[in-house]
Amino acid sequence: MNDPHGTTPVLQHGPDASEADAVLIMIHGRGAPAETMGSLVQALLDGQQGKVCTWLPSASGHVWYPQRFVMPRDANQPYLDSAIGKVDALIDRALEAGVPAHRILVGGFSQGACLALDVTARRGLAIGGVLAYAGGLIGETLNASLYAERLDGLKVFLGSSDPDPHIPTGRVEDSAALLRAKGADVDVRLYPDLGHTLNEDELQAGRSMIEEVLKS
Repeated sequence: MNDPHGTTPVLQHGPDASEADAVLIMIHGRGAPAETMGSLVQALLDGQQGKVCTWLPSASGHVWYPQRFVMPRDANQPYLDSAIGKVDALIDRALEAGVPAHRILVGGFSQGACLALDVTARRGLAIGGVLAYAGGLIGETLNASLYAERLDGLKVFLGSSDPDPHIPTGRVEDSAALLRAKGADVDVRLYPDLGHTLNEDELQAGRSMIEEVLKS
């Protein structure tokens, strides 16, 4: 199977993209169905003044790629390329619905955060923002040549526990450094011994990013 995620469902919350003020794509983590992202979306949109179309893509078997994100990329194929294509197609779908790039946000948790970062860094489109909760760029080593030459105008939030049991020490900071070197505006926040989860400060950072997009 060359495209394991190609026909998996995409859940939608809120209005259709063509009637929305912004589109938020939120990507679930390993072993969790897309429905589990609903509570995170609800928390992020709490108090927002605007109509947001939210898409929650589903991975085949609830897993975007089988190995850890710091394994060689080939070890996660064809699942990784299929996952990247799934999210890329949703960005295209939003653009085709008339949503400006600066009103599109992509986020995720754990595997989903890694995927959100990888897709947006590869694409190089100055979307409204990236919310990466407990994740980093994908690969055994980071290879800047895999990503767009410039990421000017791209806002990225990276939040993670320090340490995180699923993220090697330094990978979050190394991911931020690569993105910054290409021009992205990166906000990194490390939380001592938080564990593989997220906290209220990270939620507030997400709310602030969404609010800025809705006001733009």
